[in-house]
Amino acid sequence: MDSDAMRGDGGDVYWRRRMSVLVGVLVVVAVVAWACSSGASGPQRTSSAQTATSSGPPAADPLLAGLRTLALGTASPSPTPSPTKNPATTAPAKVKRPGAPCEETDLVLNLQGRQDVYASGAMPNLMATLVNTGQVMCTTDVGPRAMEIRITSGEDRIWSTADCVSGETGTAQELERGIPFVRTVDWDRKRSRTECTAKGPTALPGTYVAVARLGKLKSPLVVFHLR
Repeated sequence: MDSDAMRGDGGDVYWRRRMSVLVGVLVVVAVVAWACSSGASGPQRTSSAQTATSSGPPAADPLLAGLRTLALGTASPSPTPSPTKNPATTAPAKVKRPGAPCEETDLVLNLQGRQDVYASGAMPNLMATLVNTGQVMCTTDVGPRAMEIRITSGEDRIWSTADCVSGETGTAQELERGIPFVRTVDWDRKRSRTECTAKGPTALPGTYVAVARLGKLKSPLVVFHLR
């Protein structure tokens, strides 16, 4: 084909055919490229979905959730505060009636000796005092058995006001607050016995201890010596 023929109508047809082939090739290339890009983008989308899932908050562990539920269910409840007492509703202290029996906690018992050493033939003299420290006057038994004065020497019981007492031994005594009840006794140096028979033998020279007792009350000890 010469150049003139190509320049005529036949030339136009020739170039149209060339352009059609070129467009077809471009279409095929585009389809192949799209298919490849679709195949590549599929795994990428899946990977991105997995990435989004992994980047979100982790799924709750059933075991941990169960432990938390158990801990919350068995936790000790907060202690309920005990109701405070209203001072206005508190019962007032009971007022003691004057003349009622004395409480031992209100009494003070004491014992004193006239001297520490007694010459031969001298009788030891002892003085017991009982004081009410309560708020009102009270009454107690100060008889020789209830309010006893006892003399010992070591473990040996020598003499007691509670020995050989006959008849009514109880003696009720009213004790005003702060005013002591006083009792004095002279010991004749003879041993005493619980039964009322002949007097016991005379105590030997030596060291002796005296004490006064009233119920659970006990006076300080008094130590003296006999010549």
